[in-house]
Amino acid sequence: MAIVDPILSEKRIHEMRVAGHWHDKTMLDYFDQAVSQKGEQIAVTGYQKESGKKTSLSYQQLTELSDRLAAGLLALGIEKGDVVSFQLPGCWEFVVVYLACMRVGAISNPLMPIFRESELSYMLGFGESKVVFGFDNFRGFNHAEMLAKLQGTISSLESVCIIGEQGLEPFMVEHVTDRHREVFGERRLTPNDVFLLMYTSGTTGSPKGVMHTSNTHEYAARKFIERTALVSSEAIFMGSPTAHMTGLMFGVSIPIMLGAKTVLLDQWEATFAWKIIHDEKVAFAMGATPFLADLADSEVVDTCNHDDFRLFVCGGAPVPPALGRRASKRLNVNLITVWGMTEMSAVTTTLLTDREEIVFETDGRPYEGTEVQVVNESGKSVQEGIEGRLQTRGAANFVGYLKRPEAYDTDEEGWFETGDLAKIVHQDYVRITGRSKDIIIRGGENIPVATVENALYRNPLIQDVAIVAKSDERLGERACCFITLRGDEQADLGQIQAYLLQEAVSKSYWPEYLEILADMPRTASGKIQKFKLREMAEKL
Repeated sequence: MAIVDPILSEKRIHEMRVAGHWHDKTMLDYFDQAVSQKGEQIAVTGYQKESGKKTSLSYQQLTELSDRLAAGLLALGIEKGDVVSFQLPGCWEFVVVYLACMRVGAISNPLMPIFRESELSYMLGFGESKVVFGFDNFRGFNHAEMLAKLQGTISSLESVCIIGEQGLEPFMVEHVTDRHREVFGERRLTPNDVFLLMYTSGTTGSPKGVMHTSNTHEYAARKFIERTALVSSEAIFMGSPTAHMTGLMFGVSIPIMLGAKTVLLDQWEATFAWKIIHDEKVAFAMGATPFLADLADSEVVDTCNHDDFRLFVCGGAPVPPALGRRASKRLNVNLITVWGMTEMSAVTTTLLTDREEIVFETDGRPYEGTEVQVVNESGKSVQEGIEGRLQTRGAANFVGYLKRPEAYDTDEEGWFETGDLAKIVHQDYVRITGRSKDIIIRGGENIPVATVENALYRNPLIQDVAIVAKSDERLGERACCFITLRGDEQADLGQIQAYLLQEAVSKSYWPEYLEILADMPRTASGKIQKFKLREMAEKL
């Protein structure tokens, strides 16, 4: 069993219950309710981009499959509190594994499909994952071979479950017995048990494992449903990876809470996405800026758009106002912008009733039960329009980083340091202006700068390295790498990328620009002045 020590006081539990922010319901409570009320209705439809295959499952079918897999997890020796990892894209199998984990009281640990040995060896080992699920091949990469190799190096990893031609069947029991169901009942998660572990990119060193309970997760989902007026009869489309908080919260958990149909796409492609939006009569979609731009720029907008498609929610990075206005007009939908973190999911959103200037020029206002404040270097709140450090507290705040209680940057009053810089505008709206964290957000995905820099520092050709963000209209930001070389050595971008491939660093983290300097700009104490490099990057 992984060492799970949530930071969750009785005081916080009492305050959240009394205020009505925590309803003490788990995702499994919502799912079982949906099964009893809407058993024959479609719960999930999964599309495979490469094959074009479509699979639909009703709520009744989904509960039968997830219960059979849950019994299979018991056979594999999974105990309550064990971590079960799954490196899966947006697919119906992801939903089955997620539900099965909850049924046996295991902690779900979704992992992005882009992760390779470098990231997975740390995450699986640090989380003491007991089982990991993965496809045999995805997007031309042999995951089966990689995971088998990792099993030999991670002592806790007892089982690697590869999903091939037989799907999840090899890991399921044929019949769920009364004894299985007794164990399910005995291990049923409470609303304050840790049920979700998601890794987030850190500013330095290794990724941190964010821990959530059902209460923190459910609150954020419920408040979003209220803000967007989503109803069970509306189809929800998710083209973002479900192993990311965006995909999990808005493409899996929210549909379960609503008893609605979710439509998942395993690989993003705008034309295919538009066909799905049309054929499935999708009402709601969410994604980072590139998804919005791709839909707006697609040649099939006019033939695939329809009146039921009413809402697109954009987050992951501030939306450029020009893109927001263009996309909203082109798609003829309500556009809502959001800001959030893996630690809290969505924290602020704009409203359906907000005027255009607020939607396109802010990142929203907090939910009831959530607070934000902008503070100066002394920790004092600043006036509207003044930039400072963004802090937040509320019912959605996570319950700690796995095995790293010292990293839980929350004061005695519950304020969490987000690492972002922001201004308060329009009285209670937030506009993200920058990041004090040393990360880059490319297409809504965090690039752990320190991880990539550390890998490049191992290259014998390189003397110094610094990676900064360069703004990009479509992806929000791209990584720009500055290096100094040893002696008379030479290098180009292709060589740098080839070296990162050799180091098993995810391709999505690779820099896309390279600039070779004679010397790095530094402070008097020798620290690299990244603000100067950012200025240089914008001119490239």
